[in-house]
Amino acid sequence: MTDPTRRFSSRVENYVKYRPRYPQAVIPLLERECGLTAGWVIADLGSGTGILSELFLANGNRVFGVEPNADMREAGKRLVSRYPQFASVDGRAEATTLPDASVDLVAAGQAFHWFDRPSARAEFARILKPAGWVVLIWNRRRKDATPFARAYDQLLRRWSPDYKKVDLENLTDEMIADFFRAGRFKLHALGNRQVFDYRGLEGRLMSSSYAPEPGHPNHAPMLAELRAIFDAHGIHGTVGFDYDTAVYVGRLLR
Repeated sequence: MTDPTRRFSSRVENYVKYRPRYPQAVIPLLERECGLTAGWVIADLGSGTGILSELFLANGNRVFGVEPNADMREAGKRLVSRYPQFASVDGRAEATTLPDASVDLVAAGQAFHWFDRPSARAEFARILKPAGWVVLIWNRRRKDATPFARAYDQLLRRWSPDYKKVDLENLTDEMIADFFRAGRFKLHALGNRQVFDYRGLEGRLMSSSYAPEPGHPNHAPMLAELRAIFDAHGIHGTVGFDYDTAVYVGRLLR
């Protein structure tokens, strides 16, 4: 499989435009669950194009966006350029370059499944303050929510050779419990939705690391089927993606 730090280099523009944001309700949830305040320092690991960083920055937090992919990192800096409390860091979840015990919360949005878990865990523990927290977030597409959702998932299984290898369902709650050790975490689910015209739907598909790109023999037939699915299931020229935004909140047992 391609180095995960390079998988999105050719997909940055589509990622910025068409990937779902996270619900604003994440912030009050974290205020309740772990006492998040605007004074906390956040390390956003695998920060990508800055989507999760932006949520914390708007809350007033200082954020270190740690991202190994140069193209994604530059896009992230552009997205949050109006926030002076953002610092972009060329690093990895397993080697952030941040000082020991320097952050109140380590966050990862749509990224943890790419990490080397044992190495990342050691790094999380190193950079967290003694009472620090970990938040892992994913927008998980509801694959069986509608006839469109089922047809879209079948399209991915038919035309994307890597889809099953990198599907989020490969990361189980048991693996996450093992990461926190003794299962010291809570899982919350928030509703989230995107609505697209055809151009947006195509951009959403091509933002995914597993979607075959131009030049691949599966690319053209995949888009032909995508158009057929859109025409069959679109309502007033749009289709919708429904998500469960999964928010895992916990502390690491040292």
